[in-house]
Amino acid sequence: MAETENEPQAGTEAVEADADEGHPLNEARIARIMDSLDAGDHTRLWAEMEPLHAADIADLLEQISSGDRKRLIALYGNEFDGDILSELDESLREEVIGLLHPEVLAEAVRELESDDVVDLVEDLEDRQQGAILDYLEAADRLAVLQSLTYPEYSAGRLMQREVVMAPEHWTVGDVIDFMRAAQDLPEQFYHIVLVDPRLHPVGNVTLGRIMAARRATALRDLVEETFHTFTVTDAEGDVAYAFNQYHLISAPVVDEEGRLVGVITIDDAMIVLDEEHEEDILRLAGVGEEGGFSGRLTETIRDRALWLFVNLLTAILASVVIEQFAETINQMVALAVLMPIVASMGGNAGTQTMTVAVRALATRDLTARNAMRMVLRELVVGGANGTVFGVVMAGVVGLWFGVPLLALVIAVAMLLTLVAAALGGIVIPMALDRFGIDPALASGPFVTTITDVVGFFAFLGLASVVLL
Repeated sequence: MAETENEPQAGTEAVEADADEGHPLNEARIARIMDSLDAGDHTRLWAEMEPLHAADIADLLEQISSGDRKRLIALYGNEFDGDILSELDESLREEVIGLLHPEVLAEAVRELESDDVVDLVEDLEDRQQGAILDYLEAADRLAVLQSLTYPEYSAGRLMQREVVMAPEHWTVGDVIDFMRAAQDLPEQFYHIVLVDPRLHPVGNVTLGRIMAARRATALRDLVEETFHTFTVTDAEGDVAYAFNQYHLISAPVVDEEGRLVGVITIDDAMIVLDEEHEEDILRLAGVGEEGGFSGRLTETIRDRALWLFVNLLTAILASVVIEQFAETINQMVALAVLMPIVASMGGNAGTQTMTVAVRALATRDLTARNAMRMVLRELVVGGANGTVFGVVMAGVVGLWFGVPLLALVIAVAMLLTLVAAALGGIVIPMALDRFGIDPALASGPFVTTITDVVGFFAFLGLASVVLL
């Protein structure tokens, strides 16, 4: 883009102003951007946003109101970069795409690599999806459509079609000459994929080793020891796990017949890993993917209400247990005072174990082979903590109410509750995972129910037997 005489100077001033303020998208810069927006000053807006990375601009669009987004996109105009769409939260992509001028959107989409286009269009409505595909050249459109035929959340959706390959009999000189003459190399790539005559990948050669070797060196003599391929139908979660486990930088993707069709790079694999971690965190709290700050209001209400309703049912079940011991509670008011302590300790202990178990299942550290050992370990942890805090509460209750038997009851109840919490916190996620149910999504209500029911039943049941 042509720069005016003042634009570089303004941009430099903006960078200097933010030099001591840490992150480039800070409150001071946002305030200046909003001032430029209110003044309708395109030059000032450009100067403030030009130093920002596409991810920072996406963050800015997510933070401001819908009305300000519309004004900013209209004023920013032709400067809109396709990478901004890739970095933008999925819940806002449709809105932003709808605000872009068709020519701006077309240019932005053409800048993206095939995997980014697939990620962009796969969740859009058919009308918007068709409009974006129409902006692509025929070959690129065909590649994206082919990727969309693969299962959702698969390697075929994650891979990029832009891949640099070379026959396995080539030398370093051959591949260097090829790359110098090529007009359409990917912007970023890490390996040359060696293929046999049937396009089956047989090895990876890093660009670093190519540049360090003599021209006459055979590429097959430079292949990496670690070589991993994926099929188009492999789950993207398995791909991300393999990249993390085996420290991969990039890996080829093959079709059902073993022919090279694309490549997955570490940045895309790590995005998947981050998204899975984020999903687990949200689901452990009973919040769906649309339940965050950027989601649509109606979907946020719906997702949170669903799990609040499940929690309400479990609370009613716990209340039913309490109601069975109403007479016991009436005869000794101290029981009502101490019940929340038992429930709170059990709930926290169950959540601790459940979180560790769900994370271990996601990273495959908890498997059928070591399940029994891990269950026994958590039982020991629950028993030890139950004993310690049972003794502590016994001392507190003894001094507080002066009833030795009540101190004994709460000590035993605390032990039983924390053991039950440890057992439920690990067994329930394992059972759900075994039946193909996401343990991060469904474990919470079940673990809460077990800890509440066992805690109240143990405490009030023992009290009714020992004290009355």
